[in-house]
Amino acid sequence: MAEVVATRHYLHQYPEIGLSEFNTSDYVARQLGALGYEVTRGLAKTGVVATLRCGTSTRSIGIRADFDALPILEETGLEYQSKNPGMMHACGHDGHTAMLLGAAKIIAERKNFDGVVHLIFQPAEENFGGAKIMMDDGLFEKFPCDAVFALHNDPTIPFGQFALREGPIMAAVDECKITVDGRGGHGAEPQDTADPIVCGASIIMALQTVVSRNIHPIDPTVITVGAFHAGGASNVIPERAEMLLSIRSFDPKVRDQLEERIRMIAEGQAASFGMGVTIDYQRGYNATINHKDETDFIRTLATQFAGPEKVFDLPRPTMGSEDFAYMLEERPGCYFFVGTQRTANDPPLHHPRYDFNDDILPIGTSFWVELTEKWLAAK
Repeated sequence: MAEVVATRHYLHQYPEIGLSEFNTSDYVARQLGALGYEVTRGLAKTGVVATLRCGTSTRSIGIRADFDALPILEETGLEYQSKNPGMMHACGHDGHTAMLLGAAKIIAERKNFDGVVHLIFQPAEENFGGAKIMMDDGLFEKFPCDAVFALHNDPTIPFGQFALREGPIMAAVDECKITVDGRGGHGAEPQDTADPIVCGASIIMALQTVVSRNIHPIDPTVITVGAFHAGGASNVIPERAEMLLSIRSFDPKVRDQLEERIRMIAEGQAASFGMGVTIDYQRGYNATINHKDETDFIRTLATQFAGPEKVFDLPRPTMGSEDFAYMLEERPGCYFFVGTQRTANDPPLHHPRYDFNDDILPIGTSFWVELTEKWLAAK
């Protein structure tokens, strides 16, 4: 597996942001072409799909790996640290890609299956919804898949454990920018102003009642005000204040209710202060919903592969989000996690000192091979 490690380290050194992964796309396409796959490029600009056929069956499988990076300045100090300043593989997509490339080689060498394999190397998971763009570009029309699968590393899960669940596994995510339009002035004469900071603070406090008083207690929901920008001096009341919100949910009706309440609260609170607001509400990724049969298949396979003590069902979905959700809306499949924890103090995903655990590479690579050969087993 030294080759897979070398691939991961190369990708880690040259991270690229979503829809600009030109070097990554070239690298992946070259590797797959050399292995004898039919390589198709251009879906979602930098996406790559590799197809391999064996036998006579028309059954097919799709396995997805994301390969975009994040706009983070790396602080790991590793010898293979990012050489692209301000860009970093801080979510482990370099590892996801390396494992699927490693599996691609073994699958091609063994050809121990009957059917069609589509390996989907996807851009822009972190920002622009590359999965949806690939689908809009005809992914499943050009490459029919009876089922689709994807995994994500998780440094909070004990090493080598498989975590999954039927139904919802990751949340839908929306973003909202609320701008309060006030009337600025001298800090010593607040009576002559309309202070957007006070109004913004009131909006933030009122938003805390949405989850606790408007949403049913058993519906997982999060509203986070992640940024509040206003002013720049102690003696100046600014013209405006801006808040940035992240909203997480699962039920489509709850999702609509959240937007309705956020708009109502922001507008109502602003009106009570004699001010107006501008609301820019953007729907993001849908909830990731696993299908029963494919989840049962992964659970059984993982139990055979790693042992029953290494496989567990998540007691509840996570509130993170994932654009593989769109693929699961169009095709049956399963999204699952593989534990990569070294210690309890591992830097989390999206941290400037995070580093993918190379020890999981042979496990993830072998599991994709097992999955392919079992799913497309010769009858």
